[in-house]
Amino acid sequence: MDRPPTIARVLGHLLVYAVAASMVIPFVWMLSTALKSDAEALNPHVSLIPHAWKWGNFAAAWEAANLGRYYWNSTAVALANTVFSVLHCALAGYAFAKLRFRGRRVLFLLALVTMMLPIQVYFIFAYVIADRFGYVDTLQGLYVPFLASGFGIFYMRQAISTVPDALLEAGRIDGMGEFELFWIIVAPTIRPAIGALAIFTFVFSWNNFFWPLIMSDSDASTTLPLAISHLASGRYVQSWPQIMAAMTILTVPLIVVFLVFQRAFVEGVALTGIKE
Repeated sequence: MDRPPTIARVLGHLLVYAVAASMVIPFVWMLSTALKSDAEALNPHVSLIPHAWKWGNFAAAWEAANLGRYYWNSTAVALANTVFSVLHCALAGYAFAKLRFRGRRVLFLLALVTMMLPIQVYFIFAYVIADRFGYVDTLQGLYVPFLASGFGIFYMRQAISTVPDALLEAGRIDGMGEFELFWIIVAPTIRPAIGALAIFTFVFSWNNFFWPLIMSDSDASTTLPLAISHLASGRYVQSWPQIMAAMTILTVPLIVVFLVFQRAFVEGVALTGIKE
């Protein structure tokens, strides 16, 4: 197969770099503002490099907004949501991909329908259920309604469909049960897809703002996105550099998670695109 012309390859690379820059520039601007003084941040003359690096803005934002408490809340909710949601979605995906039972197609269709509904629609029912269980203004109420998702079930079903049926039949001949087949054969095979879904779930949970806004009535269940919105409205501080410092603190865990699991993320996305 002939390689594309040099000009086309150069234009393609320039387009990729331009798109990447458009994604990075807002973060660079946020970090730059977080390191400026109040006067410099409000200066109409734009400068990405601060004249005086104010590292104390991070400590001031952390103490003023009590970010330590909210950091713990967000971490606990995101980790619990990620672990339980990935587990449930993987098991459901295995059932839809490899098991044959009555109503399988209908149930899978219902799972897909949840992906098409606006998020505000089922939040009403989720809130009513959470209130009946006494989960309002608790950390459990922030992750229990998201213990599974239509997208996660569909994603795991696509990944597990690539596992050869011959491997499972060999395991059944050896006397393995369905749970053993899942843990010993299927889970290691689709590990990249599990890692990718874990990243998707963690990012969604960490950035979730609408649901904590509805469920949280006190600091006991307030998460970082909600605390940042309070900070941006001037509830804790009225300093733009400190607000940007708090937003930087919110963003760092997402960057770390992606950098650590980026290989599994790429492999997992590629795995779900393989046809049977």
